[in-house]
Amino acid sequence: MSIQVKELAFVFHAVKDIPAARKFYEELLGLKVSLQVEFGPGQWWIEYDLAGQALAISNAMPGTPQSSLTLEVASLDDALAAVKAAGVPLAFDVMEFPPCRLFAIKDPDGNQVGLHQRKAG
Repeated sequence: MSIQVKELAFVFHAVKDIPAARKFYEELLGLKVSLQVEFGPGQWWIEYDLAGQALAISNAMPGTPQSSLTLEVASLDDALAAVKAAGVPLAFDVMEFPPCRLFAIKDPDGNQVGLHQRKAG
């Protein structure tokens, strides 16, 4: 018997500093909060809706920084300019592949976030 997977529940990033993480995800990336729960004083679970999928961050769950998230952007060049203007260091610079271009940054806790744009055609 195998497990029947219905859908992706969420992508999770462990964070330590909720205000810094919120600034990164909400201000730099422009994500909107879809759910937030305070488990105890200062212990948060926050979810962002990404086209019907959830990105969750929490300082209440154990974990170490991961390289698990890549976001599709409208313009990779505009995203790169915004990241540089914000002073966010690159985890790796723009890479070119036949179907796409991407680069990566890290959130304040070291979770890698890839920014990706598919090429036309």
